Amino acid sequence: MINAVEIKRLKITTKEQELVNIDFKIEDSTALIGQSGSGKSLTLKTILNLLPSNLNLDFDVDSTFELNSSNIGFIPQNPFTSLSPMTKIKNQFFCEEEKKKELFKIVGLEEKFLERFPSQLSGGQLQRVVIAIALSNDIKLLLLDEPTTALDEKSKQIVLDLIKKLQDELNILILFVTHDINSIRDICKNIVIIKDGTVIEKGKTNEILSLPKTNYTKTLINSTFENKEFRK
Repeated sequence: MINAVEIKRLKITTKEQELVNIDFKIEDSTALIGQSGSGKSLTLKTILNLLPSNLNLDFDVDSTFELNSSNIGFIPQNPFTSLSPMTKIKNQFFCEEEKKKELFKIVGLEEKFLERFPSQLSGGQLQRVVIAIALSNDIKLLLLDEPTTALDEKSKQIVLDLIKKLQDELNILILFVTHDINSIRDICKNIVIIKDGTVIEKGKTNEILSLPKTNYTKTLINSTFENKEFRK
């Protein structure tokens, strides 16, 4: 059976207001796009079971596999938040030595970096280390939270190419959360546009980018994303 996860009737509320009310499906490679405050991060935290306890949550999920920490990989914006600064890279994996070397080969890093500390690697190299660690489990779903925001253009392209390679070669689902439509054009086959906690468009990426139905989507597509409103 082909892997898929359907998030149904996801509602996140406080005592005063409704923050998120959406339905969408993660199949193949899916992008969740929206401005800051649109509900992207809350949705991601729901899937990771990391939603703050002061928020009320109600949702159903229909998945072809059990969602748990062993089969979900997570790539944050800042790789430093996932790594212990005082621990060598090789000791931050939970797998055998040969598997570490194999994973480093997959993400395009030299084995010598296993002996280094996080501060001795660049941001782009560290993001690839985090991806390798995520792949050390037999994951079925890879969640990416603005994974290239903190990177320079060269490192950004390397990471994007790597994500595309993983999508092509591994049988895993990808949910790519970002404000930057340009970063997912060649990676995600499906796209979900979210605004103020509500899905306003969803479908095939090439169709929505070619013929967006709402002004909000058109603005996201046409923006150069240099404006703080979209980048913060």
